[in-house]
Amino acid sequence: MSDLHIRRATLSDIDTVLDFWRTAAEGTSISDDHDGVARLIATDPEALLLAERDGVLAGTVIAGFDGWRCSAYRLAVHPDHRRQGIATALLEAAERRFAALGGRRVDAMVLEANERAHHTWAATGYRREDHWRRWVKPLTD
Repeated sequence: MSDLHIRRATLSDIDTVLDFWRTAAEGTSISDDHDGVARLIATDPEALLLAERDGVLAGTVIAGFDGWRCSAYRLAVHPDHRRQGIATALLEAAERRFAALGGRRVDAMVLEANERAHHTWAATGYRREDHWRRWVKPLTD
């Protein structure tokens, strides 16, 4: 993986990241727009991690920490770069960030129907907790 470079996203990466997610990520989020990603970067400049190979975006993860809980979102690897250890490298970078911030446990948002993702998360040491359910309420229409 020596040719893989992981770095934090900047405001100039937003359009590239949004395009990337349309190709590589499963599902969409209410925050998948320029303003949403800009807010993330402004609020926590270290949270959005990008994996690049030869200057090309190959993977992403959002490693958010609110002082209480470590949360992983938007783990995505481009279809042309899957099964090369990129997701593992991104999660290791996220976990190092969380440990440095004093985090104790990582929660990951994983789509129920995304079976391929379940295998990735399990292979990196994560497990399902079926006794929890996510409850949501959009603040905008």
